[in-house]
Amino acid sequence: MADVIVNDSFSGEIEIDCLIIGGGAAGLTAALAAAEDGASTLVAERENQLSGSTALSSGLIPAAETKAQKRQLIDDNKRTFVEDIMNKNNSSADPSLVKLCVENITFALDWLEETHGIPFQVLDDFLYPSHTNFRMHAVPEVTGGALINYLEKAVSELDIYVSCDLQIINLVKSSKGKILGAIGQRPDGSIEKISSRSIILACNGYGGNTKLISENIPEMKNAIYFGHTGNQGEAVIWGRQLDAKIDHLSGYQGHGSVAHPHGILVTWALMMEGGIQVNKNGKRFSNEHKGYSEQAVNVLSQPEKIAFNIFDGRLCELGRKFEDFRKAEEANALISANTIKGLAKKLGISEVSLSETILEIDVLSEQNSVDRFGRNFDDKNRLQPPYYAVKVTGALFHTQGGLVIDKQARVIQNNGSVIQNLYACGGAACGVSGPDVSGYLSGNGLLTAISLGYIAGKSIKRIEF
Repeated sequence: MADVIVNDSFSGEIEIDCLIIGGGAAGLTAALAAAEDGASTLVAERENQLSGSTALSSGLIPAAETKAQKRQLIDDNKRTFVEDIMNKNNSSADPSLVKLCVENITFALDWLEETHGIPFQVLDDFLYPSHTNFRMHAVPEVTGGALINYLEKAVSELDIYVSCDLQIINLVKSSKGKILGAIGQRPDGSIEKISSRSIILACNGYGGNTKLISENIPEMKNAIYFGHTGNQGEAVIWGRQLDAKIDHLSGYQGHGSVAHPHGILVTWALMMEGGIQVNKNGKRFSNEHKGYSEQAVNVLSQPEKIAFNIFDGRLCELGRKFEDFRKAEEANALISANTIKGLAKKLGISEVSLSETILEIDVLSEQNSVDRFGRNFDDKNRLQPPYYAVKVTGALFHTQGGLVIDKQARVIQNNGSVIQNLYACGGAACGVSGPDVSGYLSGNGLLTAISLGYIAGKSIKRIEF
């Protein structure tokens, strides 16, 4: 499985201009862009419906200088956005790739809205970690599943072929290295050969491949995987066989706030607007404002690999704006009490320790002070009764390393040349988070999915059919 086959006389039963492997946000955006410029396009999705990791996410896409921002009178700029990304990854990502993504995500979102009728709004109730402005774009439902639905509807209105239950198992190349097509397999074992003048890898990373995780991200090998199970790392596996340049395989997005044992994401907005995390001893253990990605590692290092999100009624109302939070509440993941001692008793943790922790942040809030972890507290976000809590654990969401691409999203080989007719976008490509979990800036996943999907699709028109 996932081999590259050499066959100079390869001929498929299906002939297409552009085969896109993967039906998430990256693949569907690429399909729209390629088809718009006249390329006959096929999206091959291994599952029985379009979803990908996008459907499991909150569907938030960061972008600067968009029409949606301007409608909401948000003054932002791409230069600051680039700086935010580079500051988060400690300047470890390729700055030219970061600039490419930031520039093109603006074009892509405005185009999706104007040309394909996908409505975007900017969340302006709170700032996500390390973003200096309101730039998180979402569809009205504020879910990744809804975003996929909008993209799927747009695809259905164009002459784009979508084939679910079609897993691409092999790429086919010529003896000179030119990509000629692919071989797909149906659930019943039947084989389909596809001749394609270009292939776009939109099959995300390798989060679902335990072997690759153990090799590259050993600290997460036993963590809950909250991504799509279909993310088996075919792009990396094929890339190695093609001598493709691959980078930052140790980079990934984690999350330190997955309701346990319910397996439901609990929005990090609670932490950014005054909430805290404590361990089973009732003690805080980190700066919750650094980012939810690296917080996965912090939570997993606590006793029993769990923590408790502590927040209040005001933050509970904020959380209810998100569908995942409402699902967590419906699943009885929320625990509430009118007093801290009452909450501690329900959580089964020390009343004394939790009371001391709350007293400490109360004092910090009154004084607008910075704690020993480097987090600043202010009085306007001070927690008030009634109090709420959710038991959470850390999880792996998706990997950030992958195939290195050029400005047209073409896959680059180790010798610096491009692989003819092969493109990568989203999690299949090396992202903008660098080699460490702490380099992930909120939204980096969908940033590269949609911006690079847009670039890859637009690049197809440069091929002479």
